Amino acid sequence: MTGFLHVMVPHERFELLAGGDALTSYRFGTGAAEHLFCRTCGIKSFYQPRSHPDCWSLNANCFDESVPLKVEGFDGRNWVDAKAALDAASPAG
Repeated sequence: MTGFLHVMVPHERFELLAGGDALTSYRFGTGAAEHLFCRTCGIKSFYQPRSHPDCWSLNANCFDESVPLKVEGFDGRNWVDAKAALDAASPAG
């Protein structure tokens, strides 16, 4: 419902160049995910997902330029089962 189109980027490949001082953080549920949003406009452009603890999830809808993406569904309502299917489908899984 937030219009978030996830692009997973390993921590070591991501650098926030500006705007870090305008970010606010919140956690809910298990507390494993860190949700970051702009305290001025409320947009959530990236966050630390619990599904990928070694990556940031960037919102492709916030990119200045479009990039080609392969979109895969993820059933957030049934998170545990969806994460298990994701892990089983990954090369390391």
